[in-house]
Amino acid sequence: MLQSIRDRSRSWGAKIIVGAVVVTMALFGIESLVGLFGGGGDEVAKVNGQSITRQELEMEVQRAIRSGQVPPEQERALRGQVLDEMIGERLLLAFAEDGGLYLSDEQLDQVIVTLPEFQDQNGRFDTDLFRNRLASAGFTPNSFRAALRVDLKRQQLQQGLAVSDFVLDSERESLAALQRQVRSFRYHVLSPEELAEPVQVSEADLESYYQEHRENYQRPEQVRLEYVIVDRQEMAEQVEVSDEAIRQAWEERGRDADRRVSHIMATFDGERSRDEAVARLEEVRERLSAGESFEDLALEFSDDPSTAEQGGDLGVISRGFFGDAFDDAAFALSPGQVSGIVETSNGLHLVKVTELDQAPLEAMRDDLARELALGQVNDAFNRRVQALIDESFAADDLASVADSLDLELRESEWVSREGGEGVLSEPGIMNEAFSEDVLVEGFNSEVIELDEDRRMVLRVAEHREATVLPLEEVRERVAASVEQRKQREALLEVARERLERLRSGEDLELEWQQVERATRQQGNVPRTVLQAAFRLPQPADGTAVYGHASDGSRVALIALDEVEVGEVDEQTEAFVARMAEQLRAQATIQGLRTHLRETADITRR
Repeated sequence: MLQSIRDRSRSWGAKIIVGAVVVTMALFGIESLVGLFGGGGDEVAKVNGQSITRQELEMEVQRAIRSGQVPPEQERALRGQVLDEMIGERLLLAFAEDGGLYLSDEQLDQVIVTLPEFQDQNGRFDTDLFRNRLASAGFTPNSFRAALRVDLKRQQLQQGLAVSDFVLDSERESLAALQRQVRSFRYHVLSPEELAEPVQVSEADLESYYQEHRENYQRPEQVRLEYVIVDRQEMAEQVEVSDEAIRQAWEERGRDADRRVSHIMATFDGERSRDEAVARLEEVRERLSAGESFEDLALEFSDDPSTAEQGGDLGVISRGFFGDAFDDAAFALSPGQVSGIVETSNGLHLVKVTELDQAPLEAMRDDLARELALGQVNDAFNRRVQALIDESFAADDLASVADSLDLELRESEWVSREGGEGVLSEPGIMNEAFSEDVLVEGFNSEVIELDEDRRMVLRVAEHREATVLPLEEVRERVAASVEQRKQREALLEVARERLERLRSGEDLELEWQQVERATRQQGNVPRTVLQAAFRLPQPADGTAVYGHASDGSRVALIALDEVEVGEVDEQTEAFVARMAEQLRAQATIQGLRTHLRETADITRR
């Protein structure tokens, strides 16, 4: 139920209450918000006599921003959108209540207890967790229930409208017939060479197009940045690690590596005493010392019939397979070594490690050297980062910080809020660069954690506001656009002229590309051509039907030759039917919204 509500929700209430508040729990307290905006509650709109206060609007706007749904710089544009949504939701809620839609306390409880955000690790509703998370979000249980009740009631109305709509069987069959239809057609893409003369672009054309499309030639707000980075990997590259240290690290890692082991087991029970079992394995040890193979002795002496014939092989084991005593012996051995006598609950054993599940030293050398070097510079890295924090906070520039810490002062090209290349494309960088402290106040940024090995501080070196670029700077772009538009218009004129000739029965010598029995999902035909071919009326008496399609600068003539009934694809047709039902349901809901707005008394302040 809850997922359906989330999926269908279009309201700010559902997005914020069910989504941001419950999931992220990162909102500020409601009481602090009231204090911030004051308790007067200036009216910003009235809907059928009911007020929407400035306080209510600001709460929704700030919730959207703090939940991460909307960047802070879009707050001004967001406010009008949120108010519009609030007016629509007030109308829907009033309509639902007038219609007697009802949500019981039991239904509301069921929604709340099934939210995973309020459940413990065992999937059970946890009262303390519920209260703590609501408190951190600025809600009491009662205020949260009230807000959620309103939101769910709106959704109850929308779902009711959606399921009340239906598609007739005849409509479904007509839709299926259209979906399975296949069409055979030809198309010819017109080229600029088919124009009587090349298009000409005048200065007046450029100026007119530029003035008409000035918004396309805006340069966004930009900054040029200075920044320094403390990089643990770069520090580690300056450290030399000895071969002996690398070997020791490899051997240390091998002590816990999975390994292939073999054993020779001697049991003791009523027929054999423990001392006799010990003596039996001592004899094996002597013969091993004399040069006999472990595999042959396992076949002769081992009381484990499942492994004796395989030379005692137990396969690859990890710690914990056979108990502490066996592990202590097996994981203390190098390949080829044999343990002393080991006692387990099954009997006495001689254990041999035959192979480590570990790459050879040479294959691991570079990784081990890097790992050891990183470990050696760890303390120095932390000290350097702390120094970066201290010095960048107090400094009026970054050059002195770079000199003091022996760091490279790097400079960027002009970048916008969309980010730059390389490190400047990483998350959070542009938010910091365009923050008030850095952009407006001119401070160095706080230390930014790029990842576990890199820390950055940046500073705005230059700033320029968004502006429309002058024509001279964008002349080539404007000229290309004008030429493309004029060329398309000229090709469309050619297409219209040739269509008249084709429809009159004239046989033009064109290089047609033939498409046989195409479906609506045909992948090897330009999309606009395919769509235009399926919009043409069916041919009659074997006479082709002609049309044209255009996409950007490309214009194509189309000749539809034949329409046939295709094969039934139940899965595709079922999908199309579901999509049609969803579109009808959405149209019904939107129709109600439009009607309520047209008939409501709405006043904006």
